[in-house]
Amino acid sequence: MQFLADFLDQVKAGNLYRQPVVYQPIGPTHIRQEGRTYLLLASNNYLGLTHQPAVRQAAVEAIRLFGTGAGGARLTTGTHPLFKELELELAKFKETEAALVFNTGYMANVGVISALAGPDDVIFSDELNHASIIDGCRLARARVAVYRHADMNHLSELLTSTACSGKRLIITDGVFSMDGDIAPLDQIVTLAESYDAIVIVDDAHATGVIGAGGKGTADYFGLKNRVQVQIGTLSKALGAEGGFVAGSRQLIDYIINKARSFIFSTALSPATIAAALAALRELTARPELAGMLRENADYVRTMLRQAGLPVFDGITPIIPVMAGEAKRAVRLTAELKEQGIIITAIKPPTVPPGTSRLRLTVTAAHDRSELADAVTKIATAAKRLTLV
Repeated sequence: MQFLADFLDQVKAGNLYRQPVVYQPIGPTHIRQEGRTYLLLASNNYLGLTHQPAVRQAAVEAIRLFGTGAGGARLTTGTHPLFKELELELAKFKETEAALVFNTGYMANVGVISALAGPDDVIFSDELNHASIIDGCRLARARVAVYRHADMNHLSELLTSTACSGKRLIITDGVFSMDGDIAPLDQIVTLAESYDAIVIVDDAHATGVIGAGGKGTADYFGLKNRVQVQIGTLSKALGAEGGFVAGSRQLIDYIINKARSFIFSTALSPATIAAALAALRELTARPELAGMLRENADYVRTMLRQAGLPVFDGITPIIPVMAGEAKRAVRLTAELKEQGIIITAIKPPTVPPGTSRLRLTVTAAHDRSELADAVTKIATAAKRLTLV
């Protein structure tokens, strides 16, 4: 088993070693560790709903009514009544006929892609798509044509030049998780319609973030009924856990009977589904939450630019602060932690070598004065490490 030690020595030498760090969440924007409280700028809890009173109470009540576990897979004993409510409301929110909940967003992507595509098919995939999309493509055993990130000319060339005896599928993240940019879904749909291709969009970082009231990428571009498959998560803006797929009733019935990650997994607990349902209802009742998130994200971007830091254009709450080498990103996060701020260093293999960064994420629940103070500390630390 020497290969285990060899691998760990290698990642440690390259400043790429990872390990879980135990924090105690004390709210949507703060955590505590060893008696000290930190400002959290690393969470995907975009709307701050994990600690919303109605969401927490819904989880408690679900445990009282239904117990702590599902007791089985969805197709055996695991579909308690809350699943039906959540799936109906997800479909309404996404403006589709039906929806289906998976245990995680990762399992949704792996299950849906491998169910829809096979060896005779071609999948056209953005080069910066999430690992779960990449793994879903591999499991499908389809031919995969990777197009340069958001490059519609390259996608068009591949659609024209790639022979296909089966189905064509175009897959993209809606909001890309490392850079925070938005896929040109309107152009993708136009190309797909020209080549009779199925469009799959993963709205993990778009649901609750962009579109009217946070409805996602298809809504953001006004593409109602033109995107066949919308995948999302319950674990980010909706403050719970799980993933989902939304589309036609026929699509959902097909996925129920075909997706292995759905068929063979014990269902999520009632408390988790109840929390997601309450969070979705909170967002539906308060669509301005997505606007509050946008305002905080715009504020931080503007402040970072004024401080002299190079920041990508965008409107989403994912704001990368580029560091280059992994060692520099690690040093910067360590220094900021000393100053009471938690921001994650993103390193290879998550991003290519030389593009390590601090992945700063903003929520609708963040206080402006704390954000301003954090930007000042980030800019000061970055200048000390010659990032600017």
